[in-house]
Amino acid sequence: MLRGVATISIYAEDHAAASAWYTEVLGAEPYYRVPGYHEWRVGEHEDELGLIDAAWAPPNALGEPGGAVVLWHVDDLEAAHARLLALGATPREPVTERGEGFRTAVVVDPFGNLLGVMENPHWLEVRARRGGAARPEAVGGA
Repeated sequence: MLRGVATISIYAEDHAAASAWYTEVLGAEPYYRVPGYHEWRVGEHEDELGLIDAAWAPPNALGEPGGAVVLWHVDDLEAAHARLLALGATPREPVTERGEGFRTAVVVDPFGNLLGVMENPHWLEVRARRGGAARPEAVGGA
């Protein structure tokens, strides 16, 4: 049934500013652009992040940050977290030890979306089994 994440979609009222911010965070221009929608491919598996103009959001989709948190694997959690904060994100959850090598942090981007980063040993193990090592160009990579 579910085979994997195809696209993670977030909304922003100031689509142009949000696109510029995510271009800086990701270190790459969107590969796909249409008015009101920009999309990036992130990391070695080209996971997709879609930025949608808030004018297209379903009713009650915007407001206080909440709901699901997407946690992106990073190679250096402290550096990734500090960089997001330096780029204007606000803290939501500090760097937190979760046990067995798992560590997370969550910020709120300047447009009201939750953005999580983590060091995840399972993510690394899966990539190693498939013959692909984690590359630093993944979101927040050092």
